[in-house]
Amino acid sequence: MRKVYSDIDNIDQITGNVVRLKACNVGYEDLAMIESGRGTSLAQVIKLDGEQVYLQIFAGTKGVSTGDRVRFFGHSMKVSFSENLLGRIFRGNGVPRDGRAPLEENMIEIGTPSVNPALRVMPSHMIRTGIPMIDLFNSLVESQKLPIFSVPGEPYNSLLARIGLQAEADVIVFGGMGLKYDDYLFFRNTFEKGGVLHRSILFVHTAADPVVECLLVPDMALAVAETFAVQQNKRVLVLLTDMTAFSDALKEIAIIMEQIPSNRGYPGDLYSQLAKRYEKAVDFEGRGSVTVLSVTTMPGDDVTHPVPDNTGYITEGQFYLRRGWIEPFGSLSRLKQLVNGKTRDDHRAIMTACIQLYAKCKESREKQAMGFVMSNWDKKLLGYGRRFEQEMMDLKVNIPLEEALNRCWQILAEFFNPQEVGITERLIEKYWPKKYGKD
Repeated sequence: MRKVYSDIDNIDQITGNVVRLKACNVGYEDLAMIESGRGTSLAQVIKLDGEQVYLQIFAGTKGVSTGDRVRFFGHSMKVSFSENLLGRIFRGNGVPRDGRAPLEENMIEIGTPSVNPALRVMPSHMIRTGIPMIDLFNSLVESQKLPIFSVPGEPYNSLLARIGLQAEADVIVFGGMGLKYDDYLFFRNTFEKGGVLHRSILFVHTAADPVVECLLVPDMALAVAETFAVQQNKRVLVLLTDMTAFSDALKEIAIIMEQIPSNRGYPGDLYSQLAKRYEKAVDFEGRGSVTVLSVTTMPGDDVTHPVPDNTGYITEGQFYLRRGWIEPFGSLSRLKQLVNGKTRDDHRAIMTACIQLYAKCKESREKQAMGFVMSNWDKKLLGYGRRFEQEMMDLKVNIPLEEALNRCWQILAEFFNPQEVGITERLIEKYWPKKYGKD
């Protein structure tokens, strides 16, 4: 039963896109409909203070007055769930963006609590992406939550779209927040041309859309993903960009609500708000799984900024995207040890040896920049570093894990002797390229 409040004094304050009124028996995040002279507008409860209810109006308060009727739906935002979602594109408020008919069957709530940790299964399956710097050096694990830390101007959206195209997943759920329209078209066209749109669902908030819709996007995406995993045993990959835009939307609402600001003006519950979304990543026992891969842009490349700083405490590692490639130093998948021992017996050894030698190459480059004389060992490291960057770190490289492992052996053998790479004799005997010998 919808509750109706229509007294002329109910709406007693209008601030920005937020209105205030007196009402009873209303829940936090409940939906409401405001009937004004311009028609009807959807709104959501964003604050409760006794009988004072604050509503964020999706389309803004233009045309809204204190005499307008307010109807409460008695429930929070819901989204339709069925296989008809596949191949569809929606706005943050659930309205179709693709020009097709709206879906209203089997409505499910969004923003529900995360799964009881006692019911979670230990992650054990690798998600292959075809990107060596992920598959080989920082494997993405099913049900993991990982952010991509980057700065504006880096190809993080291209990387995210490529992972969506190539990752081993049954369903792709994309959530875009604060996107430029060109970026939205890029994801739509990339998924369509890549042949994955038929198993993808896109929830897109552009910079021109109401800010409250930005806050709904991750909840909608994750609610749909969780339901596919539980009810249909699907392995679901959720791609979110950009969580900094989501956090900025939280800050904007907090300022309107005159909340006491925390670090750099963000609300004090920023950590909880981010964790609420990331903790939806889970492997359900006997069911499917939800894996969350997100983008977090760092203003000024500052990892101490509140958004990446809080994110790092929540997630299970991070990828650093700088200079057009995934940096091997700082990037980390804390769950990779659960899977890379199950791929090939040389995986861990190659991963360790290549990164250690690349670190030494960085030292040799510093010596070279300072004018020191280069030894033969330094020259080997410099040559190795160039090849490693070209054939492994470059994001244009697109090869399976096994080919990446073989290529690493080839690069090592071209510049070093077996005794110089720090790999066990057993693996050297098995994988060292025969044309280079072992002496």
